[in-house]
Amino acid sequence: MNREELGLMAGCSPATIASIEQGRRIPSDRFIDKTDEVLDASGILKEMKEEIHKARCPRSFQGAATLEREAVELYFYDAHVVNGLLQTEDYARCVFGMHRPALDEETVERRLAARTARQEIFTKGSTPLMSYVIEEVALRRPVGGRRAMRGRSERILQVGRRRGVVVQVMPTNCEEHVGLAGPFTLIETGEGRRIAYAEVRKSGTSTRSGSPSGTRSAAWGHPCSGAYSE
Repeated sequence: MNREELGLMAGCSPATIASIEQGRRIPSDRFIDKTDEVLDASGILKEMKEEIHKARCPRSFQGAATLEREAVELYFYDAHVVNGLLQTEDYARCVFGMHRPALDEETVERRLAARTARQEIFTKGSTPLMSYVIEEVALRRPVGGRRAMRGRSERILQVGRRRGVVVQVMPTNCEEHVGLAGPFTLIETGEGRRIAYAEVRKSGTSTRSGSPSGTRSAAWGHPCSGAYSE
């Protein structure tokens, strides 16, 4: 079977298949599932999805990405940019373009693919409960210009209307603020594990249950109480 035939059956272009074969593009879950069926691979390709998920993300985020997919509840506090699950491609491309040291085009495309794949969390069978608190300044910062900002705002409104999703904005003039240490994510899995994840320069840190996670869990109520709902 050549690329044209596979593309026709899998619903993508021969160029896309060539990029996947050459390692320049990471396949989506939908492509993997469809290709497994088309090639009658008996689930072999589907079993590789977890490793492919990890390959999409920077090493520092791979563990958190796995936990995110297993979550039943997710709580996000974002101070500088809008959360990756709420970003459009235009907005995300601009964010990656501001990375220093600069990322090469191949890395940007790989991270864009990873971000898009993460957003499949909204279309899978069981979507976790989600709560977002976004700093007002992150919404006002004109990343990418008016077009990117408009698309990003429409995306936030679209996601915010979903059942089980709450989006709130933390006003800049809030006098008391427990989130000054920076952005963080709280994750609860189906097994009852509670994990706190925070990004620092060039790395990410996950804390399972225990005191630091409990501290962040307790702190979550405070930013929520001071934030406005979408």
